[in-house]
Amino acid sequence: MSTSHPVIAVTGSSGAGTSTVKTAVEHIFLREHLKAAIVEGDSFHRFDRYQMPEEVAKAHQSGQDLSHFGPDGNHFEKLESLFRDYSETGGGKIRYYLHNESEAAPYKQKPGTFTPWVDIQDETDLLFYEGLHGGVVNGSVNMAQHVDLLVGVVPIVNLEWIQKIHRDTESRGYEPEAVTETILRRMHDYVHYIAPQFSRTDINFQRVPTVDTSNPFVARDIPTPDESFVVIRFRDPTKFNVDFPYLLAMLHDSFISRRNTIVVPGGKMGLAMELILAPIIDGMMKKKKELERSACQRDY
Repeated sequence: MSTSHPVIAVTGSSGAGTSTVKTAVEHIFLREHLKAAIVEGDSFHRFDRYQMPEEVAKAHQSGQDLSHFGPDGNHFEKLESLFRDYSETGGGKIRYYLHNESEAAPYKQKPGTFTPWVDIQDETDLLFYEGLHGGVVNGSVNMAQHVDLLVGVVPIVNLEWIQKIHRDTESRGYEPEAVTETILRRMHDYVHYIAPQFSRTDINFQRVPTVDTSNPFVARDIPTPDESFVVIRFRDPTKFNVDFPYLLAMLHDSFISRRNTIVVPGGKMGLAMELILAPIIDGMMKKKKELERSACQRDY
């Protein structure tokens, strides 16, 4: 962890909705005029879109399951090195995964491939990671120890699967059976590498639908925000001086279910994220500036 070079990580499974937190955080960055080094978890996958099916087939032939959830499908060591290097120096090596034609065109590469590794060049206020593995601990790798604010996005698992199935079939053109097979193939890695992170997170946002999601594999639509609640759990409310009375006043129809947990209507999820995260990020920046000011005074 670092006061000079803070690291914020948002972690969640495929289809969990981490992009919602990313949007809320980017709004905060824009309002506060903060320059962040943005890192997407996809860029630390080991194989590109064309290599992955071949590697999955090879693993299957040897009786193993390869997925983007586990260590064999990712560069865990490189991601931890980035977190560590950034927290110590404000630098590190990054690359980009090119999702589509528009992203790939400037690099004259095919979509679904990676750009070369490069050093973070510009001076930034903090690093912001969004992906699958912001809080992974595995053997000698410990991502969580370098993160100053670790946020988990964890809809209940049936809702997570509904969201993934709809996204992959409607936006990416996969057949429902193929998506279901992917969910099954990833299950071991989900249990061992994804789920344990949410015991390490500082804050969890868990969307819970109020409609029947008993069979996610035949659900025709995704429950809307107004058809759900969001359970927000703080591991240690004193760490960030969470003001529960303020949140209850600002988030109509919210309530406290445990001493460290507030429940808000699903439609207010984005607002809740900004109300909670903005003062935390503001506090980080104040400590950073105080440290820089003290260093300048000592040098003077």
